Amino acid sequence: MKRSVLASTLTLAVSGLLIAGAGTPASAAKNPRPIPPKASEAQALRDANSAVAAHPQLVKAGAHDVFTSRDVTVDADGSRHVHLDRTYQGLPVLGGDVVVHSAPDGTARDASLTLAAPLNLSVTPKITAKQAIATAAKKFKGVKHGSTAQLVVDATAATPTLVWQVVTNGTAPDQSPSHLHVLVNAQTGAAGQSWNSFISTVAAGRTQATAPATSVAGAAASGTGHGYQVGDVTLGTTSVSGGYQLLDPTRGNGETRDAQNKTVLNDSPPAGWGAAFTDTDNVWGDGTLNNRATVAVDAHYGIQATWDYYKNVHGRNGIKNDGVGARSFVHYGVNYGNAGWDDDSFSMIYGDGEVGDKPFTELDVAGHEMSHGVTAATAGLNYFGDAGGLNESTSDIFGTLVEFNANNPADKPDYLIGEKISSTPLRYMDDPKKDGVSQSCWTTGTKNLDPHYSSGVGNHFFYLLAVGSGSSSYGNSPTCGGAPAVTGIGNADAGKIWYRALSTYMTAATDYPGARTASIKAAKDLFGGTSAQCAAVEKAWTAAAVAATSTTCGGTGTNPPTGTNLLANPGFESGATSWTQTSGVITNATGAHAGSYFAKLDGYGTTHTDTLSQSVTVSATAAAPKLSFWLGITTKESGSTVYDTLKAQVVSGTTTTTLATYSNATPGGYAQRTLDLSAFKGKTVTIKFVGAEDSSLATSFLIDDTAVTNG
Repeated sequence: MKRSVLASTLTLAVSGLLIAGAGTPASAAKNPRPIPPKASEAQALRDANSAVAAHPQLVKAGAHDVFTSRDVTVDADGSRHVHLDRTYQGLPVLGGDVVVHSAPDGTARDASLTLAAPLNLSVTPKITAKQAIATAAKKFKGVKHGSTAQLVVDATAATPTLVWQVVTNGTAPDQSPSHLHVLVNAQTGAAGQSWNSFISTVAAGRTQATAPATSVAGAAASGTGHGYQVGDVTLGTTSVSGGYQLLDPTRGNGETRDAQNKTVLNDSPPAGWGAAFTDTDNVWGDGTLNNRATVAVDAHYGIQATWDYYKNVHGRNGIKNDGVGARSFVHYGVNYGNAGWDDDSFSMIYGDGEVGDKPFTELDVAGHEMSHGVTAATAGLNYFGDAGGLNESTSDIFGTLVEFNANNPADKPDYLIGEKISSTPLRYMDDPKKDGVSQSCWTTGTKNLDPHYSSGVGNHFFYLLAVGSGSSSYGNSPTCGGAPAVTGIGNADAGKIWYRALSTYMTAATDYPGARTASIKAAKDLFGGTSAQCAAVEKAWTAAAVAATSTTCGGTGTNPPTGTNLLANPGFESGATSWTQTSGVITNATGAHAGSYFAKLDGYGTTHTDTLSQSVTVSATAAAPKLSFWLGITTKESGSTVYDTLKAQVVSGTTTTTLATYSNATPGGYAQRTLDLSAFKGKTVTIKFVGAEDSSLATSFLIDDTAVTNG
């Protein structure tokens, strides 16, 4: 399900080539709320339109192509990335989307696309829509609720073809909602590629769901949850008449509802379907399955953990980056052994599991499902071929990173998917073939597998990139075909690379070689062409049997986006995640510069030392790398004598450099401090704060909203 980003339309014609800007958002018919364009995004769109008009060969455009904006990204340095969807003679083109990449001055640099040549085919069908629907119906299993057919151009195959895209909606035999897409050749009537746009956690048959969130009048509240999978957690809730509801206004009104063991009758769960979870004392569940709210705690915690990961690590404001939260339905069906994401209704469903198994409300499953929504809103990866595997592996990757970011003691982070649901994990990232059906190494036949199994190649790549090959506490990861060993670069850098590759360089039909190209470009953007991170990307893909493409590391590559914050959890809103601290330094007591959390070093009035640190890699091509943070100093000392100090330091190898020292002698409210990191270009270093207090009279050093940028 695609969405437009800009409400305004910009059209121009050059030599018969028509290029259209963004149209009305897909959800406008249901809830017309035009989104005013940001000036920088509007300019980026105009520049992309101009580039395509002047250089149609850049995107393999012909006289009958029209382009509509799907998404616009403007880097901090002004570089632009405009994702455009293509129509040909008025028909949508599957696999025809492009991303136009432009310099800060608007000059086009290149484009990401999979179409190899301009389109040239007849759009007059010989087969009727009724005939195509009848052909597609033969592939549907379950209870049908209705079908639609639309003429489209299929450009995902070697030869672009006119097809009927038939969508049959209904309920699958396993109780899942089903939106089965079948491409029927509009000239011959032959059925071709098929896929289901309801995306489940596990493949159908394996043994083992855009509506805005509900608006509820009430104030944000903080509840206590006793979950089955996640243990005891704090939940974002809403105060309503008579008590509280599992709806989080601080995270886009993300909501959890009870499906009451029913299945949807109209293909996608509507906004008011099921029952709201309400409670009088804001304490939810009791840790057992006898209490229906227990698994609701799991799902609701999953919504907030996923929101917090994307917000704090990637600066993404919700799944669609529009500030709107998703909806979860728990207790779906009877003994339903699956979970799934429905992009049409912007919601998730969770089954209680087959007999003998546990509910599917595990944290990495929640992150997995909502990440399907992120993929739909960015690259829009198809759910078939290599792109289908990349779609699934992206959800496994980010589901895993959500788990690590939350660092919940009841669900120790790992690289196993859904390991708490049944006797064996649903998938293994260290060596995916261990499940007996997934592939660890890419072949030209990978595209023919179910996406849950072709995802293994992407999962293996990411594990190699983050952890490395060989044995570790997380598993034992081999390399394919005798490829050299790989040294991992850690989750933080690997996650940033994959997110930028997905959101900036991948298109709907990207295959595994294309993903190698996209992630190398992302690594060069973030860390430079000669960086260890970029080299690791190349080695990890080779170790997953995806051979080199024309895009390689080396040289300086694209200048890193100057404003990209290299620190994870920079505002501490995920607690101590990604930071190493003395006990109690990161806190949500009163005193934050912004948000709820901040770091407080010292303030005891006794001899005491507190530390706070995080490792980052400063790009070798950084123009002016900087460390910045907001610092407030309160003290009971008086006069100008220094007794208590805070040092901002950089640890590089065995050398510690103190960039600045602050003390009780200059107390004051929050002020932003900026320090030069130019001496550390191309190095992985540890940013460290050391607060030292003497034996009497307290001084507190308050730190918030930190950043390391390549400048």
